[in-house]
Amino acid sequence: MLSPERLALPDYEYLAQRHVLTYMEDAVCQLLENKEDISQYGIARFFTEYFNSVCQGTHVLFREFSFIQATPHNRASFLRAFWRCFRSVGKNGDLLTMKEYHCLLQLLCPDFPLELTQKAARIVLMDDAMDCLMSFSDFLFAFQIQFYYSEFLESVAAIYQDLLSGKNPKTVIVPTSSSGQHRQRPALCEASMLEGVEASLFSQCLENLCDRHKYSCPPPALVKEVLSNVQRLTFYGFLVALSKHHGINQALGALPDKGDLMHDPAMDEELERLLAQIPGLVNSVTASPEVSCLPSRTPHRAGFSWRPLHHARKVDTESDGSTEETDESET
Repeated sequence: MLSPERLALPDYEYLAQRHVLTYMEDAVCQLLENKEDISQYGIARFFTEYFNSVCQGTHVLFREFSFIQATPHNRASFLRAFWRCFRSVGKNGDLLTMKEYHCLLQLLCPDFPLELTQKAARIVLMDDAMDCLMSFSDFLFAFQIQFYYSEFLESVAAIYQDLLSGKNPKTVIVPTSSSGQHRQRPALCEASMLEGVEASLFSQCLENLCDRHKYSCPPPALVKEVLSNVQRLTFYGFLVALSKHHGINQALGALPDKGDLMHDPAMDEELERLLAQIPGLVNSVTASPEVSCLPSRTPHRAGFSWRPLHHARKVDTESDGSTEETDESET
């Protein structure tokens, strides 16, 4: 039975909204690159396994960055994969540096850009040095906001700088999805940054941005709720509030609530099943539990043995999301 959403949209709009063409192009490219391997068991089975992996979210593992950021579903799938693979870091209470978290990200996506990891860490660390230690939950929820809403946050930074420089809200140019990118993030050390901007004016500008923005942005009602709780706020104070907001995390739907972050019974059972199939590994895992946090490169690829692509893909995103935990030094 078709969903009400599907019935309400023309076919071309529904396919565009679900980014079906992106996945079809990727599937065909993989098919052509690996046709000799695939011919052994048939094209129909290949497409079945490919789209099953898309539905399960395992299709983003060990892929190039251009692919994992190409759609909202890919971004959410990557966030979920990162959490499931490395949540034992949080269970063990380990604190890691920004560079160490970046190394973990590169285990799942070898060309993951350092700049994105640095921006996520800045949300946690604020004025602290970038080599300070962070808990897994702090980093994860900050990373969720930075990674999933990357283009939106660049536009927010541009608006914030205009307001900070004293522009009238009516003359602030709300960036398009491309013009806000590559702007310098506000510097934390400036005296004016400590005062921030008036929340009501900032809210007014962000409301216009959410209406016009091509990429993903948090639910406008929740953004307004965040800004209604304070009179003034800084840029990074705003990002901290987004990362801690329970409703935004639920709306995005990639990560569990903070209280359930370390619990994933289905993943535990799957890991035990996979590890049991590897001769001689069970005893070493028992002696060293942290081994289980490392991703298994073969089983998670949904039976795919072909090489990942390295073609750049068009970025197209839209959706919502994030939740709590971080050091709260600005509001």
